[in-house]
Amino acid sequence: MTTVLLAADLHSPNQNISYVVTALYILAFGLFIYGLSGLTGPKTAVRGNWIAAVGMGIAVAATLLYVWNEGARADEGAGRVEVPTINWILIAAGLIIGVALGIPPALKTKMTAMPQLVALFNGVGGGTVALIAWSEFIETSGFSEFGDKQPASPLVVGSLIAAIIGSISFWGSLIAFSKLQEILPKGVEKFFVGNAKLFQAANIVLLIGSIAIAVFLGVQATDGGGASVWWIVGLLIAAGVMGLFVVLPIGGADMPVVISLLNAMTGLSAAAAGIALDNTALIVAGMIVGASGSILTNLMAKAMNRSIPAIVFGSFGGGADGAAAGPAGDGGTVKATSAADAAIQMAYANQVIVVPGYGLAVAQAQHAVKEMASLLEGKGVEVKYAIHPVAGRMPGHMNVLLAEADVEYDAMKEMDDINGEFSRTDVAIVIGANDVTNPAARNDPSSPIHGMPILNVDEARSVIVLKRSMSSGYAGIDNPLFGASGTSMLFGDAKKSVGEVIEELKAL
Repeated sequence: MTTVLLAADLHSPNQNISYVVTALYILAFGLFIYGLSGLTGPKTAVRGNWIAAVGMGIAVAATLLYVWNEGARADEGAGRVEVPTINWILIAAGLIIGVALGIPPALKTKMTAMPQLVALFNGVGGGTVALIAWSEFIETSGFSEFGDKQPASPLVVGSLIAAIIGSISFWGSLIAFSKLQEILPKGVEKFFVGNAKLFQAANIVLLIGSIAIAVFLGVQATDGGGASVWWIVGLLIAAGVMGLFVVLPIGGADMPVVISLLNAMTGLSAAAAGIALDNTALIVAGMIVGASGSILTNLMAKAMNRSIPAIVFGSFGGGADGAAAGPAGDGGTVKATSAADAAIQMAYANQVIVVPGYGLAVAQAQHAVKEMASLLEGKGVEVKYAIHPVAGRMPGHMNVLLAEADVEYDAMKEMDDINGEFSRTDVAIVIGANDVTNPAARNDPSSPIHGMPILNVDEARSVIVLKRSMSSGYAGIDNPLFGASGTSMLFGDAKKSVGEVIEELKAL
């Protein structure tokens, strides 16, 4: 909403309310930052999330107070350029619908599906920003109507940036959601992955086209003439198609980084919308999300030893049902084991390291793994958990799953802290992890994941791998660990297999 008012008496009650709004915004910003700092550790993450949520509630309340105050000032009449129309019924309806659509999925979504929920919610944010840009274009008759409270430059520039980035984020996040939810047809995914270079070239054309339209609209606004609404629609479509073409060719192994990147883009688009609307809260919140998301994206890319451009323009992996591995990745012989043998190996070990992956999440085996670890600890075995930065489908996915099963935070070890332990470990049990344990990343220069830091599982004296089959991981490549001399495979659903191991441990 573009509302233009003349300056009011600095000592009027309405101006005092403006001071209150500013104070509430500052309080909200402080809670945003303090809450975000709590997300740096599992023990403080829940509290940090609540603190940030309270901050957002205060920001929303302050914005509503601001809207009410501007309406009251306009109603005072005298000399104001424009009287805003505030439809409180629409505002209330939007809040109710948002709550009704947001809370149920957050409560009912299982932790295994949390990555796709994050992608979907992130996309909604980007789509909202794109719609705000569209509405500003319509309300100002193609950026041609401005008053002294809303100069042309910030509104135009902010709206156009928000339109491009928000549209890319929205459509890209929908594709990320459909990939993670596995509702995108595999044939479509493989087609885009196989023709990645073609669509990368198309993205360059779309980017140039989007920028050209944005420049045209900016020039039109500078000249004081409005443009047809089809120009902004064309801009949103071009950016949206670019969002589709950016994410569709990216392989599944890169999805954790992609989700983080899209999250950062949504934050930046929200900040741009804040500039257009002259809303300080939106600018600050958007920049916090954009900055933190950018930092996380960079950390995730480093964890894979890849640059962000390499991920966006040179991805690997076509999905969970990629080409199946042979009898063993390095030509060795795969040795199957039983729950009884696995239980005996672990029961008489000094140290066992559990390596969780997405297979653990799909099978919802975290509680069973915790029970197995408790039985081992009761027998004097030290149990630790090795967490790779990109295990699962989003940053921290494995940490959250294990914490849900009451695994002690101190037992969860990051890759750099645990890798030196494998050579002193009797048994490493890999549950649903694949690419993050693949020795080819360290030993095979021809491997697509060569150079990616991995968990040194192959250095353990004995390795037990729990998998449904010999199919490859999300990167779609073979894992020579499966055929190594010290590795045995326990085939089957992870939760069922761990349950069988538990029964054997109880019998020992």
